[in-house]
Amino acid sequence: MSKKFLTDVIVKSTEMPTIQANALASDIIAAIKGEIVETGRFTIPDFGAFIVRETAKRTALNPRTGEKVAVKAGATVRFKASPSLKDAALAGMKKAKRKAAKA
Repeated sequence: MSKKFLTDVIVKSTEMPTIQANALASDIIAAIKGEIVETGRFTIPDFGAFIVRETAKRTALNPRTGEKVAVKAGATVRFKASPSLKDAALAGMKKAKRKAAKA
């Protein structure tokens, strides 16, 4: 999903001018980012949760030289889908497979 996609959905559903819808999309994204930074988590019911997870210090390989490189510990944002989103995605995959099998 992109910011443009979000803007287009807002324009279609509210008939809001594109400039205002773009500003609204920016505000929504900023609010989500702010919540993740402040609490380390952002949940949308029936969709899923964005969760900050710590990553451990590790050793990786430089793909060009093959030499070992130390990677510092850090953090990353993970997404965990809700059960209803998983069920909907699975149903969509099954439907697409049946459609492909018929063709």
